[in-house]
Amino acid sequence: MTRQIEGTSVIVTGGARGIGRATVERLARAGASVAVGDLDPDLLAEVSAEFGSRVRAARLDVTDPASWRSFLEEVAELGPWDVLVNNAGIMPLGSVLKEDDALTRAIFDVNVHGPINGIKAVTPAMVERGHGHIVNVASAVGRVPVPDGATYSASKFAVVGFSEALRLELAPSGVDVSLILPTVVQTELAAGVPPAKGMKPVTADDVAAAIESVIRDPRPETWVPNWTQTMTKVTQAMPRRFQDFVDRATNASQLLAGVDPAARAAYDERVRRNVR
Repeated sequence: MTRQIEGTSVIVTGGARGIGRATVERLARAGASVAVGDLDPDLLAEVSAEFGSRVRAARLDVTDPASWRSFLEEVAELGPWDVLVNNAGIMPLGSVLKEDDALTRAIFDVNVHGPINGIKAVTPAMVERGHGHIVNVASAVGRVPVPDGATYSASKFAVVGFSEALRLELAPSGVDVSLILPTVVQTELAAGVPPAKGMKPVTADDVAAAIESVIRDPRPETWVPNWTQTMTKVTQAMPRRFQDFVDRATNASQLLAGVDPAARAAYDERVRRNVR
Protein backbone atom coordinates (compact mmCIF):
# COMPACT_ATOMS: atom_id res chain seq x y z
CA MET A 1 0.00 0.00 0.00
CA THR A 2 1.33 3.42 -0.97
CA ARG A 3 1.93 5.63 2.06
CA GLN A 4 1.05 9.28 2.35
CA ILE A 5 3.82 11.77 3.04
CA GLU A 6 1.45 14.53 4.09
CA GLY A 7 1.29 14.68 7.87
CA THR A 8 4.42 12.60 8.46
CA SER A 9 7.41 13.77 10.51
CA VAL A 10 10.84 13.27 8.94
CA ILE A 11 14.45 13.87 9.97
CA VAL A 12 16.98 14.59 7.20
CA THR A 13 20.67 14.71 8.13
CA GLY A 14 23.01 16.77 5.98
CA GLY A 15 19.81 18.53 5.01
CA ALA A 16 21.14 22.03 4.37
CA ARG A 17 22.86 21.32 1.05
CA GLY A 18 22.92 18.98 -1.96
CA ILE A 19 20.82 15.82 -1.85
CA GLY A 20 19.63 16.60 1.67
CA ARG A 21 18.30 20.03 0.78
CA ALA A 22 16.57 18.74 -2.35
CA THR A 23 14.96 16.05 -0.19
CA VAL A 24 13.78 18.57 2.39
CA GLU A 25 12.22 20.67 -0.38
CA ARG A 26 10.37 17.70 -1.87
CA LEU A 27 9.08 16.37 1.44
CA ALA A 28 7.99 19.78 2.74
CA ARG A 29 6.17 20.41 -0.54
CA ALA A 30 4.43 17.05 -0.12
CA GLY A 31 3.15 18.08 3.30
CA ALA A 32 5.68 16.52 5.68
CA SER A 33 7.08 18.21 8.76
CA VAL A 34 10.87 18.06 8.37
CA ALA A 35 13.67 18.43 10.92
CA VAL A 36 16.92 19.38 9.20
CA GLY A 37 20.24 18.50 10.83
CA ASP A 38 23.50 20.01 9.59
CA LEU A 39 26.72 21.64 10.82
CA ASP A 40 26.60 24.85 8.76
CA PRO A 41 24.78 27.59 10.74
CA ASP A 42 24.39 29.93 7.77
CA LEU A 43 22.80 27.25 5.59
CA LEU A 44 20.58 26.13 8.47
CA ALA A 45 19.29 29.69 8.75
CA GLU A 46 18.63 29.76 5.01
CA VAL A 47 16.65 26.53 5.17
CA SER A 48 14.57 27.78 8.09
CA ALA A 49 13.79 31.03 6.28
CA GLU A 50 12.96 29.32 2.99
CA PHE A 51 10.55 26.64 4.18
CA GLY A 52 8.74 28.23 7.12
CA SER A 53 7.10 26.55 10.09
CA ARG A 54 6.85 23.13 8.46
CA VAL A 55 10.65 22.84 8.65
CA ARG A 56 12.89 23.16 11.72
CA ALA A 57 16.64 23.36 11.23
CA ALA A 58 19.14 22.74 14.03
CA ARG A 59 22.83 22.02 14.42
CA LEU A 60 23.70 18.32 14.31
CA ASP A 61 27.06 16.59 14.41
CA VAL A 62 26.07 13.07 13.37
CA THR A 63 29.31 11.64 14.77
CA ASP A 64 28.41 12.67 18.33
CA PRO A 65 25.63 10.86 20.24
CA ALA A 66 25.32 13.86 22.59
CA SER A 67 24.71 16.12 19.59
CA TRP A 68 21.95 13.77 18.48
CA ARG A 69 20.28 14.11 21.89
CA SER A 70 20.49 17.91 21.77
CA PHE A 71 19.18 17.99 18.20
CA LEU A 72 16.19 15.81 19.02
CA GLU A 73 15.32 18.03 21.98
CA GLU A 74 15.47 21.14 19.81
CA VAL A 75 13.18 19.76 17.07
CA ALA A 76 10.95 17.67 19.37
CA GLU A 77 7.84 19.73 18.59
CA LEU A 78 7.73 18.20 15.07
CA GLY A 79 7.84 14.59 16.35
CA PRO A 80 7.19 11.77 16.92
CA TRP A 81 9.32 10.66 13.99
CA ASP A 82 7.99 8.53 11.16
CA VAL A 83 11.06 8.59 8.91
CA LEU A 84 14.81 9.04 9.44
CA VAL A 85 16.80 9.90 6.30
CA ASN A 86 20.52 9.35 7.01
CA ASN A 87 22.00 11.46 4.24
CA ALA A 88 25.01 13.22 5.80
CA GLY A 89 28.29 12.05 4.31
CA ILE A 90 31.76 13.14 3.21
CA MET A 91 33.81 11.99 0.22
CA PRO A 92 37.51 12.91 0.33
CA LEU A 93 39.30 11.25 -2.58
CA GLY A 94 42.82 10.15 -3.42
CA SER A 95 45.27 7.35 -2.76
CA VAL A 96 44.67 5.63 0.56
CA LEU A 97 48.47 5.44 1.00
CA LYS A 98 48.58 9.23 1.17
CA GLU A 99 45.42 9.66 3.24
CA ASP A 100 45.89 11.30 6.63
CA ASP A 101 44.93 9.01 9.53
CA ALA A 102 42.55 11.60 10.96
CA LEU A 103 40.80 11.88 7.60
CA THR A 104 40.41 8.09 7.38
CA ARG A 105 38.74 8.09 10.80
CA ALA A 106 36.55 11.05 9.87
CA ILE A 107 35.20 9.28 6.78
CA PHE A 108 34.07 6.34 8.90
CA ASP A 109 32.84 8.57 11.72
CA VAL A 110 30.52 10.54 9.42
CA ASN A 111 29.56 7.90 6.88
CA VAL A 112 29.20 4.86 9.16
CA HIS A 113 28.97 5.95 12.79
CA GLY A 114 26.73 8.87 11.77
CA PRO A 115 23.85 6.67 10.57
CA ILE A 116 24.37 4.21 13.43
CA ASN A 117 24.21 7.04 16.00
CA GLY A 118 21.04 8.39 14.40
CA ILE A 119 19.39 4.99 14.28
CA LYS A 120 20.19 4.35 17.94
CA ALA A 121 18.78 7.76 18.87
CA VAL A 122 15.57 7.69 16.80
CA THR A 123 14.56 4.08 16.18
CA PRO A 124 13.66 2.88 19.71
CA ALA A 125 10.59 5.14 19.68
CA MET A 126 9.63 3.79 16.25
CA VAL A 127 9.86 0.24 17.55
CA GLU A 128 7.76 1.17 20.56
CA ARG A 129 5.03 2.60 18.29
CA GLY A 130 5.24 -0.36 15.91
CA HIS A 131 6.02 1.59 12.74
CA GLY A 132 8.72 3.73 11.18
CA HIS A 133 11.11 3.93 8.26
CA ILE A 134 14.89 4.37 8.04
CA VAL A 135 16.31 5.52 4.69
CA ASN A 136 20.10 5.25 4.43
CA VAL A 137 21.72 7.13 1.56
CA ALA A 138 24.75 5.05 0.61
CA SER A 139 26.37 5.03 -2.86
CA ALA A 140 26.84 2.84 -5.89
CA VAL A 141 30.44 2.43 -4.71
CA GLY A 142 28.98 0.61 -1.72
CA ARG A 143 28.43 -2.23 -4.18
CA VAL A 144 31.08 -1.49 -6.82
CA PRO A 145 34.52 -0.46 -5.45
CA VAL A 146 36.44 2.29 -7.24
CA PRO A 147 40.18 3.00 -6.85
CA ASP A 148 41.27 6.35 -5.37
CA GLY A 149 38.24 6.30 -3.13
CA ALA A 150 39.02 3.17 -1.11
CA THR A 151 38.09 4.48 2.33
CA TYR A 152 34.93 6.16 1.06
CA SER A 153 33.98 2.97 -0.78
CA ALA A 154 34.65 0.88 2.32
CA SER A 155 32.47 3.19 4.41
CA LYS A 156 29.59 2.80 1.98
CA PHE A 157 30.05 -0.98 1.83
CA ALA A 158 29.67 -0.85 5.61
CA VAL A 159 26.43 1.14 5.32
CA VAL A 160 25.07 -1.39 2.83
CA GLY A 161 25.88 -4.36 5.07
CA PHE A 162 24.61 -2.61 8.19
CA SER A 163 21.35 -1.67 6.46
CA GLU A 164 20.72 -5.18 5.18
CA ALA A 165 21.27 -6.69 8.64
CA LEU A 166 19.20 -3.95 10.29
CA ARG A 167 16.30 -4.51 7.88
CA LEU A 168 16.07 -8.15 9.00
CA GLU A 169 16.45 -7.18 12.65
CA LEU A 170 13.71 -4.53 12.61
CA ALA A 171 11.22 -6.18 10.25
CA PRO A 172 9.27 -7.92 13.07
CA SER A 173 8.82 -4.55 14.81
CA GLY A 174 7.20 -2.86 11.80
CA VAL A 175 10.15 -0.59 10.99
CA ASP A 176 11.30 -0.57 7.34
CA VAL A 177 14.91 -0.03 6.23
CA SER A 178 15.73 1.21 2.73
CA LEU A 179 19.00 1.82 0.89
CA ILE A 180 19.51 4.54 -1.72
CA LEU A 181 22.53 3.99 -3.98
CA PRO A 182 23.24 6.94 -6.29
CA THR A 183 25.95 7.01 -8.93
CA VAL A 184 27.92 10.26 -9.38
CA VAL A 185 25.62 13.14 -8.40
CA GLN A 186 26.05 16.76 -9.45
CA THR A 187 26.66 18.20 -5.98
CA GLU A 188 29.63 19.78 -4.20
CA LEU A 189 30.53 16.36 -2.77
CA ALA A 190 31.26 15.06 -6.28
CA ALA A 191 32.85 18.25 -7.62
CA GLY A 192 35.46 17.51 -10.26
CA VAL A 193 34.45 13.86 -10.68
CA PRO A 194 33.82 13.07 -14.36
CA PRO A 195 30.73 11.05 -15.33
CA ALA A 196 31.19 7.40 -16.35
CA LYS A 197 30.91 6.60 -20.02
CA GLY A 198 27.32 6.34 -21.20
CA MET A 199 25.92 7.81 -17.97
CA LYS A 200 23.68 10.86 -17.97
CA PRO A 201 24.40 13.30 -15.13
CA VAL A 202 22.41 12.60 -11.95
CA THR A 203 21.09 15.62 -10.05
CA ALA A 204 20.41 16.06 -6.35
CA ASP A 205 16.70 16.23 -7.17
CA ASP A 206 16.91 12.87 -8.97
CA VAL A 207 18.11 11.31 -5.72
CA ALA A 208 15.55 13.27 -3.68
CA ALA A 209 12.82 11.95 -5.97
CA ALA A 210 14.02 8.39 -5.29
CA ILE A 211 13.96 9.05 -1.53
CA GLU A 212 10.42 10.44 -1.78
CA SER A 213 9.36 7.41 -3.83
CA VAL A 214 10.85 4.98 -1.29
CA ILE A 215 9.10 6.73 1.59
CA ARG A 216 5.80 6.34 -0.26
CA ASP A 217 6.51 2.73 -1.24
CA PRO A 218 9.25 1.19 0.96
CA ARG A 219 11.77 -0.96 -0.91
CA PRO A 220 15.01 -2.51 0.38
CA GLU A 221 17.27 -1.05 -2.32
CA THR A 222 16.95 1.68 -4.93
CA TRP A 223 19.67 2.79 -7.35
CA VAL A 224 19.80 6.21 -9.03
CA PRO A 225 19.47 5.90 -11.96
CA ASN A 226 17.42 2.75 -11.49
CA TRP A 227 18.71 0.87 -14.55
CA THR A 228 22.25 0.72 -13.12
CA GLN A 229 21.10 -1.78 -10.49
CA THR A 230 20.24 -4.45 -13.04
CA MET A 231 23.40 -3.81 -15.05
CA THR A 232 25.59 -4.02 -11.94
CA LYS A 233 24.04 -7.19 -10.56
CA VAL A 234 24.17 -8.96 -13.93
CA THR A 235 27.80 -7.91 -14.38
CA GLN A 236 28.80 -9.05 -10.89
CA ALA A 237 27.26 -12.46 -11.53
CA MET A 238 29.52 -12.95 -14.56
CA PRO A 239 33.11 -14.28 -14.68
CA ARG A 240 35.86 -11.85 -13.72
CA ARG A 241 37.01 -11.55 -17.33
CA PHE A 242 33.59 -10.25 -18.38
CA GLN A 243 33.56 -7.85 -15.43
CA ASP A 244 36.93 -6.50 -16.53
CA PHE A 245 35.55 -5.99 -20.06
CA VAL A 246 32.62 -3.98 -18.71
CA ASP A 247 35.01 -1.98 -16.56
CA ARG A 248 37.11 -1.08 -19.60
CA ALA A 249 34.01 -0.20 -21.62
CA THR A 250 32.66 2.13 -18.96
CA ASN A 251 36.04 3.34 -17.66
CA ALA A 252 34.65 2.80 -14.15
CA SER A 253 37.91 1.90 -12.42
CA GLN A 254 39.59 5.04 -13.78
CA LEU A 255 36.71 7.34 -12.85
CA LEU A 256 38.34 8.89 -9.79
CA ALA A 257 41.78 8.98 -11.38
CA GLY A 258 40.36 11.69 -13.66
CA VAL A 259 39.22 13.94 -10.82
CA ASP A 260 39.97 17.66 -11.22
CA PRO A 261 41.75 18.70 -7.96
CA ALA A 262 41.11 22.41 -8.58
CA ALA A 263 37.38 21.81 -8.87
CA ARG A 264 37.42 19.95 -5.53
CA ALA A 265 39.64 22.37 -3.64
CA ALA A 266 36.84 24.25 -1.87
CA TYR A 267 35.07 21.05 -0.85
CA ASP A 268 38.26 19.38 0.39
CA GLU A 269 39.14 22.45 2.46
CA ARG A 270 35.69 22.52 4.09
CA VAL A 271 35.88 18.80 4.95
CA ARG A 272 39.34 19.09 6.43
CA ARG A 273 38.31 22.04 8.63
CA ASN A 274 35.90 19.69 10.39
CA VAL A 275 38.37 16.84 10.84
CA ARG A 276 39.49 16.45 14.45
